[in-house]
Amino acid sequence: PNGAKVTILLEELLAIGVKEAEYDAHVIPISKGDQFSSGFVGVNPNSKIPALVDKSGSKPVNVFESASILVHLAEKFDKFLPKPGTPARIQTFNWLFWAHGSAPFLGGGFGHFYNYADQKQEYPINRYAMETKRQLDVLDKQLANNTYVVGEEYTIADMAIWPWYGNLVLGRLYSAAEFLQVHEYTNVVRWAKMIGGREAVRRGRIVNRTWGEEWEKLAERHSAADIDVVLAKAPQSHKRKEMD
Repeated sequence: PNGAKVTILLEELLAIGVKEAEYDAHVIPISKGDQFSSGFVGVNPNSKIPALVDKSGSKPVNVFESASILVHLAEKFDKFLPKPGTPARIQTFNWLFWAHGSAPFLGGGFGHFYNYADQKQEYPINRYAMETKRQLDVLDKQLANNTYVVGEEYTIADMAIWPWYGNLVLGRLYSAAEFLQVHEYTNVVRWAKMIGGREAVRRGRIVNRTWGEEWEKLAERHSAADIDVVLAKAPQSHKRKEMD
């Protein structure tokens, strides 16, 4: 989910006509350890995805950590981030870093023990399930009176949170929707469906994805046409479902 945050923002920028946001997305097979190669470590010494090399200036700039990349791009193009000095900007940063601090408990905690661990252990599964449900409740209460996470404005906070918590309540993460009773978080579900229905999100979420249906994965993206070809493979029944 972390990589999708950045490609969603880039696709959102392209959708509103920011041509300078055109990008190349290269896949880093972390299962093969490519994140530890000298080339990738040169961009991100922490060996985690995503990482960005911004070549738009006189010298390339390396940017790593998804939150840092989102802020860099939002400030660079002056989009999806409220103006400096406004309460909305502060709230955007609050929720952006809430996601940055909370998601490891969902992914590295709950996701690991519930879905990936060789041996299922009741204590860590229950511990991290309760924490994930607590986080969903926090987000649900925030969305009870707000269209988007920070209010009526779609921001990088939504883009940071949706790939984790949106996909979770939509049943796309860890096959854990029923176990976590995600249907109880009605405001999160409403928001997740709304964000997931955006064309730029539909495009950005498949970039660098190497699993799933043929219309849901695109290992590398070098032009808009690459995404167009993949999305065109989706059956009509799937397209109607996404629109509902």
